[in-house]
Amino acid sequence: MAKLSPARRAAVEVCATVRQRQAFASDVLTAYLRDAKLSASDAGFARVLVLGVVATWGTLDEVINRCLNTPRDVQDDVRDALRVSTYEVIFLGKDAHAVVDQGVELVRHVQPKAARLANAVLRKIVRAKLDFPFANPHTDDAALGRKHGFPAWLAEQLIAQLGRHGADVFMEASNHPAPVFFAVPGLKVDEDRVKRTFAREGVTLESVTVASHAVPGCYHAPSTAVAAHAAQYLFREGGLLVSDAAAQVIASRVLPEQPGTFLEIGSGRGTKTILIQAHAHRTWGKQMQLTAIDNHGFKADLLRKRAQQFGVELEGVRTLDARDLSALGKTLYDGVFLDAPCSGVGTLRRHPEIRWRLRPADVRALAELQLQMLTEASTRVKVGGRLAYATCTVLAQENEQVVKAFLESDQGKCFRLVPWDPEDANKARGLFFKSPLTAAGTDAHFAALFMRVQ
Repeated sequence: MAKLSPARRAAVEVCATVRQRQAFASDVLTAYLRDAKLSASDAGFARVLVLGVVATWGTLDEVINRCLNTPRDVQDDVRDALRVSTYEVIFLGKDAHAVVDQGVELVRHVQPKAARLANAVLRKIVRAKLDFPFANPHTDDAALGRKHGFPAWLAEQLIAQLGRHGADVFMEASNHPAPVFFAVPGLKVDEDRVKRTFAREGVTLESVTVASHAVPGCYHAPSTAVAAHAAQYLFREGGLLVSDAAAQVIASRVLPEQPGTFLEIGSGRGTKTILIQAHAHRTWGKQMQLTAIDNHGFKADLLRKRAQQFGVELEGVRTLDARDLSALGKTLYDGVFLDAPCSGVGTLRRHPEIRWRLRPADVRALAELQLQMLTEASTRVKVGGRLAYATCTVLAQENEQVVKAFLESDQGKCFRLVPWDPEDANKARGLFFKSPLTAAGTDAHFAALFMRVQ
């Protein structure tokens, strides 16, 4: 009888908790590893297994079901264990003999009586690997999605919008670990000091460009840099925060033409709040009179703490439903930024559980909500002021189609679209900010700028 590896045991226990609580995998995994006494290599492998299983959940179930006579009869804890082993076979290409041996022990760990079933099923899964993804991914949309662990409906949408090659690249990149990008706000600790602090530990920060444009205060670093003593010190001192480079680009472009009053809607934990005020200070030598709004009170409390930590000035923090901003009275702002709730399809490598929890109806509902919020946000912009709309998805239903519907509305007729890239203003690609998702690059974000003209 083979001894079950600690990494696989950890993986199945974390995956079971994610399933039972419908929780975020990264949160459960972080808490588990904090208390577990695993070696660095076991912890690393457990992380690969958990995030991989969660990302490819539905595809794993499809493979498992093909190899079972009565799929509905398999208990949840047994299926948790089978998913881990199936992921190793299908997506990691691990040695079949080792995976079957460990898979049997994994099932025995959760349900001893099911060990014999596991042996038979896992051997079938090894054989099924030869035919995976069960059709030609060059011509079959579902097979291309299956190849990368994506639901068929989402693969079809990505293919329709990005083309088959673009969708293939996007889905493959979504299964890679996200690179680490740092932002140096410069409000409490200047950039030179940040670089020197890292250099003392032999870590070099690399300046970042997105779409050929430099991103002020944005740096790329090895993933190990997050755990460096320099990083931990700078996080505490408000000199450094982690933020995708595309999000930093958006924050650097949403400022009004002159320093003044600013309304941020959907401030969340305040990462973009920090970035926006940092860029205001970088541009004008001072911060704006910024009011932040979110619909969750606990996020407002967290924002206040982070603002103090990073030296960010806040005019106010309000807990409001952004579909109704009447509580703001008649106040109008020089700039309004809506960081809209969205499907998050552009951030799947950071939030792997999204792809199998999201449904087409969710996207339709989100698009309706986004249009309501954008319309309400627009009522708070002064004539001559700027309005910005941003998401972290590539789905046109939440991006270009929301912008189009807004501009065609009665309220939207008071605005004109401001080209994101003036150099490409006469080309479709210059109208909006759309960062592509690549394995070593940024997440996929979208942004549009408007000016109120009447």
